[in-house]
Amino acid sequence: MTGLMNETVHVGSVGGTRSSLYVVATPIGNLADISLRALEVLKQVDVIAAEDTRVTSHLLKHYGIATRLFALHEHNERRAAEKLIDLLAAGKSVALVSDAGTPAISDPGALAVAAVREAGYPVIAVPGANAALCALAAAGSPTPHFLFYGFLPQQSSARNRELELLKAQPYLLVFYEAPHRVVACIDDMLAVFGAERRVTIARELTKLFESIHSCALGEAPAWFAGDANRIRGEFVLLVEPAVAVEGVEDEAASRVLEILLRELPLKQAVQLAVEISGGARNTLYKRALELKKSAS
Repeated sequence: MTGLMNETVHVGSVGGTRSSLYVVATPIGNLADISLRALEVLKQVDVIAAEDTRVTSHLLKHYGIATRLFALHEHNERRAAEKLIDLLAAGKSVALVSDAGTPAISDPGALAVAAVREAGYPVIAVPGANAALCALAAAGSPTPHFLFYGFLPQQSSARNRELELLKAQPYLLVFYEAPHRVVACIDDMLAVFGAERRVTIARELTKLFESIHSCALGEAPAWFAGDANRIRGEFVLLVEPAVAVEGVEDEAASRVLEILLRELPLKQAVQLAVEISGGARNTLYKRALELKKSAS
């Protein structure tokens, strides 16, 4: 994406119109990964709503910022959102931050943002670090599209149900995982997706012991077992999409396409067949032409 760059740091309405909520991305590890605009906003707002005030205090101290903090986390978000709206109603400006990365992306914040928007106050995004995008940029996957899932369920049975639903998706699958669950998660992925699917394991991104490792799912358990340090840190797991297999899957996709072609134009039928079956667009388009030709 391209665009014109402003010559000055734009901080929205801070210092001008008040009563705005700034959703501010903070570093996921390396404290230098914060934008100039984010620093200006954190300095100039009246108060900062933080997932963990202790974590955010460390960041603010590093940059010499003394803005007042209050806690807004998953256990008090609805109540804290009311306080946030009261501050906005009093003409204050507020920044919302999570412990690391972008608020409301597998982190608290979405309920508060929705409440502020519903109350009629401006919400201004201040972009920055995001672990999923960081991993995607460094993984070098040839897959052009991805599906961001975030954290899978903690229990194996529920996790397996979700993985079964994702199994046939034609997209790179992006997950977050905690260190105490990552090995069990990989084991479930191996059982559901099979040994040949490739996975990229990105851990401790932007931190001192950052590592990015790609292998077949069947090789991943041995990789973790090879070094106890490999289960430390926060993880992003990138699983390559299902590969179209000739046989039952192709036959099922062709049958779906055949039914759709009875009622819909060719391009629309192909598009829906791709979405329903997860089949390759080019393959289904070619098959649609064959079906149209044989029917004429």
